[in-house]
Amino acid sequence: QAPLVESGGGSVQAGGSLRLSCAASAYTYRTRCLGWFRQAPGKEREEVIITVSYSSTKYADSVKGRFTISEDNAKHTLYLQMNSLKPEDSAMYYCAAARRIGGRCQDYDDWGQGTQVTVSS
Repeated sequence: QAPLVESGGGSVQAGGSLRLSCAASAYTYRTRCLGWFRQAPGKEREEVIITVSYSSTKYADSVKGRFTISEDNAKHTLYLQMNSLKPEDSAMYYCAAARRIGGRCQDYDDWGQGTQVTVSS
């Protein structure tokens, strides 16, 4: 119900870094799973890094070793640190939330508006 608000996108050269932020409500942060997705024009939405349970996260193979996820509990904020960016990382990046049942995350169905990331060669 409460909005998720992404920020931190922009245009960078290949090899550069960006840190995206997702600000959540206290309720969402405390009760929901959070994760990052992306979608490039003409492509289907892709999981980037998502929480799947209380202790587990899933990384897309394409971002392993380059992207990391972290949280600031006091600020109710989820971060996506993106290093060694490649042109193929260019996409709209979305923060999303899922219901948590029995410690396991359900379908991600609550979405922010997105923040654009553009990586040039």
